Amino acid sequence: MTLASEAQLRHPDRFFIDGTWVAPSSGALLDVVDSNTEEVFLRVAEARAADLDRAVTAARRAFDDGPWPLLTHQRRAEYLRAMAAELRTRSAVVADLWPRESGALFRLARHSADIGAATLERYADLAADYSWEEPATPTAGGRFGLLIREPVGVVGAIVPWNLPLELSLNKLAPALLAGCAVVLKAAPEAPGEPYVLAEVAEAVGLPPGVLNVLTAGREVSELLVRDHRVDKIAFTGSTAAGRRIGAIMGERVGRFTLELGGKSAAVILDDADLGAAAATIAASECLVTGQTCASLTRLVVVQERHDEFVDALVDAFAAKRVGNAFDRESQMGPLAMERQRDRVEDYIAKGITEGGRLVAGGRRPAHLDRGYFIEPTVFAGVDNSSTIAQEEIFGPVLSVIPAAGEADAVRIANDTVYGLNASVFTHDVDRARAIAGRLRCGTVGHNALRVDFGIAFGGFKQSGVGREGGREGLLPYLETKTVILEDTPERYRG
Repeated sequence: MTLASEAQLRHPDRFFIDGTWVAPSSGALLDVVDSNTEEVFLRVAEARAADLDRAVTAARRAFDDGPWPLLTHQRRAEYLRAMAAELRTRSAVVADLWPRESGALFRLARHSADIGAATLERYADLAADYSWEEPATPTAGGRFGLLIREPVGVVGAIVPWNLPLELSLNKLAPALLAGCAVVLKAAPEAPGEPYVLAEVAEAVGLPPGVLNVLTAGREVSELLVRDHRVDKIAFTGSTAAGRRIGAIMGERVGRFTLELGGKSAAVILDDADLGAAAATIAASECLVTGQTCASLTRLVVVQERHDEFVDALVDAFAAKRVGNAFDRESQMGPLAMERQRDRVEDYIAKGITEGGRLVAGGRRPAHLDRGYFIEPTVFAGVDNSSTIAQEEIFGPVLSVIPAAGEADAVRIANDTVYGLNASVFTHDVDRARAIAGRLRCGTVGHNALRVDFGIAFGGFKQSGVGREGGREGLLPYLETKTVILEDTPERYRG
């Protein structure tokens, strides 16, 4: 079921810059550790300042002097479709990488190339009917007006380690369709999928400098953010890092979008099917070991049904098998890395210290002596002001929080600095819609965790700035230009 990832990546010791694989400026290498075995399975070149400068220079030249921004949107869409087809041919490699780097289940990872290809194709579809240019009536002189949407320029895309392919493409696809050039900075813990995208770009003949891919740590990432030749930063990661990026971009009045953390609530109403709710939440939490910003980690339930729901949730998790992500029988894999497991264990300890009642999990599985595994963990009777209810843990640790009633449940759900995701569990769709309107977050699901990058994804409050996915996700890669003319251009006559 597995491949040798290092053998499948063609140039892990190089960077993809200006349309070719180039040697790094130093001999520095990054070890990529298999989260299932704690063994190094891949080594990639680590970018230094000189390498980043070379990538930004290539992207700037491609945008300022190259053909890419001058092509029609339909022509750029053809490249996106070619990339989608090429990515599908690498589905086995992607399926091998994601479970090793991030702990995602293989049965999920085997579909990730198809999901990524669909993202490219959805944006290609927008080429024909998006309002790239539209007439407008002048209100302050002139006879004919145009509202034109042009590419923002050079984009620095910084992606995390948990969903590297999906999050890369949610930036890359709209940027390329708009006509931007991109420097894609991969996470040191999960560089494999961005390298696959570089191979895809090379295979389809993307013009030199339009996509540049390298892997680097925090110091070089900040150089990318500070570089005035980069017009926009698209970042997914922690809220702490997002604050710094926002501050730097604000200083130089650069464009940016931030997809940041979450502490998302499931509001479980008095008419909900508790068994179904528990099973649904447990299943979604296990897929990527809770390492997603949209994870429903605060479960707000009316007081009179709290204990019944806790019992159902404990039973649902008890049936889950934790094990190697490549094992067909596994229902939850490992955490991505040692420091992530340490972080999760620290939060579990805080939960106990602060009075949370640990009712499930909380330990490393006894049958697994290698790999960054943790049991799915449930705390009951949690105070919403406690650490485990307020801070993003990024692991399978759930807090069940009692509420006095519906209004109190909504209050608790909104009582957080985050505002990314939520769900309402109820049989009544109109009730779900009404409560969705009262929840301060970017997405609200009904009876399930819902994230839809085909529509739009992003957060309120400290969960981010801007949206990714769908038509909304294209806007951050465009600048709006007003043109006022003294006569009507030929294409608009008639």
